[in-house]
Formats: sequence, structure tokens, C-alpha cells
Amino acid sequence: MLLKVHPDNPSSRKIEKAVDLLLNGGIIIYPTDTVYAMGCDLNHKEAVEKLMQLKGLKSGKADLSFICPDISKLADYAKIEDDAFKIIKQNTPGAFTFILPAKRKISNAFKKNRKTVGIRIPDSKIARMLSDNLGSPIISTSLHDSDAIVEYPTDPELIYDTYQKEVDAVIDGGYGDNHASTVVDLTNEAPEIIREGKGNLIL
Repeated sequence: MLLKVHPDNPSSRKIEKAVDLLLNGGIIIYPTDTVYAMGCDLNHKEAVEKLMQLKGLKSGKADLSFICPDISKLADYAKIEDDAFKIIKQNTPGAFTFILPAKRKISNAFKKNRKTVGIRIPDSKIARMLSDNLGSPIISTSLHDSDAIVEYPTDPELIYDTYQKEVDAVIDGGYGDNHASTVVDLTNEAPEIIREGKGNLIL
């Protein structure tokens, strides 16, 4: 299924179609404020396992992030100290992945003890609406292109042609970016940028 959704004014009806798929263990591809991502409902264990298989990853070792609609939803899944909270609040919604200490819900979702988790609150109405309407975080793993020069696919119609037999829906929110998020580790006293990407961190 290819769902064309306006990035600035997403159709509630189309978002609900995608959310219904997620609730039933579906895998979708959706736009963020950086690159297109593949994802599923964090709380649907079978869907998480299927996503791992599609990406060729082991659930205990996969470095995945998840999408939340706003900072208020993070406390159930990650431990956030005051300094980390201020940094996240200043830089979201935005093109950042923040590494935080994980809570038990994360380990339960991956059937493996996990000490840290990556969280994203992207500057993408589509991504945030999906998570908000779902009522739980969406696993987010970037799509990589087979082209050695172009690291990430940007054309949603070509993405659909490539993945239509593997996923339940591709959300076409227009052309994607070719720059991933900046990854910031907030598990220590001082924030550490471990991958430079899109976005300028405000401290």
C-alpha cells in the first residue's frame, strides 16, 4: 500500500490507516525530518522480531531508535536526568537521536536486557502523528540505499517499488533527505556527539 500524505497537513484518515496496520503488527516505511525509516509498534513483539529479520539484525545487538511525539512520552521508556531533559527540550522537535539509559519496557520489547536506547522527536508532523495516534513509540531504523554513493533512498515511489512486497505500507510524504540525524550520547555527565548529521545541537 502506498499512502500519499501531505507533510505539512497530514490526512488524519490516511494516518489512521497506517496506525491500524501498526496495531496489527504491520511494518511501515515513513518519512522523518531526515531520511526515510522502516518501523513498527515498539510494543508489538512479533512485529519487532519481523523488523529485525527484514533488516538482518539481532534484537539484542541492534542499535535502533524510536519515535515519540513529544518529550512527555519518554519517561516510560528512558531515564532522563534534569540536564538531559533541558538539552532534549531545547533541540526537539529536531533532527537528533538522543542516547539515554533504557527502562525495563525497552528490554521487554526486545526480549533482551538493554542498557541504553536511542530516542527521536523528529520535526516531521507525519512521524509524530503516527506515534501520537498509535499511543506508543514507533521503532525507527533508517533505510539504506544499495547505491554506494547515495547512502539513503529519497524518492518514496522508488522506495515503494523496492519494498512493497516486504512491508505493509509506504507513506509518501515527499522526497526525503539524504542526511541522517545527529546522534548525541546523554548517558554521561557531558553530552557527546557520536555521529555528526543534520541539525546543530543547542547546549
